[in-house]
Amino acid sequence: MLFQLTDRIVDYQPGRSIRARKLTSRAEPYWRESADDGPVMPPPLVLETLCQAGAWLVMLDTDVARRAALLSVSDTRFSGPVRPGDVLTVDATVESSSAERAVMSGVVRVDERTVLEASDVMCALVDTADLDDPAVTRRQLEALSGDLP
Repeated sequence: MLFQLTDRIVDYQPGRSIRARKLTSRAEPYWRESADDGPVMPPPLVLETLCQAGAWLVMLDTDVARRAALLSVSDTRFSGPVRPGDVLTVDATVESSSAERAVMSGVVRVDERTVLEASDVMCALVDTADLDDPAVTRRQLEALSGDLP
C-alpha cells in the first residue's frame, strides 16, 4: 500500500475485527477546501481509510499471503468532516468470508464523533504477491502492529 491511511493497528481479533488509527496532517496532499470553513478530507478517502484497515485485517489473518481488494460498497453514511490534526479511529468487522471474498462493515470516528459508517464492503481476496512484494508488506505490517500477537 503506497498511499498509507493507517498509522497504527491498535487492536486485532483474529478472523473478526481490527482497530486502527490515522493521525491526519495538514502536510498531506489530499485536503480540499470546503465552502464552509477550511480544509476537509474528501469523504472517499475516509472510506479508503476503512478499506485499508480491512486489508490489514486480511493480511494479519493470512500471515501476509492474501490481501483485500475492494469490489463494492453497499451503504455508506458520511456524517461529518475530517480536518487536519484529527485522529481517525477505524473499526472494521468481518461479516462473512470465504477463500475468495470477505464482506466487512465498519465505523470511522474522530474522538466520539462518527464521521463514516459503511456496511457490506465486499472485497476479493488476492495473493499479496500479485499487488506488492510480500517482504515489503510484512515489514509494513510489523511496523503498524508493533506488539500485537
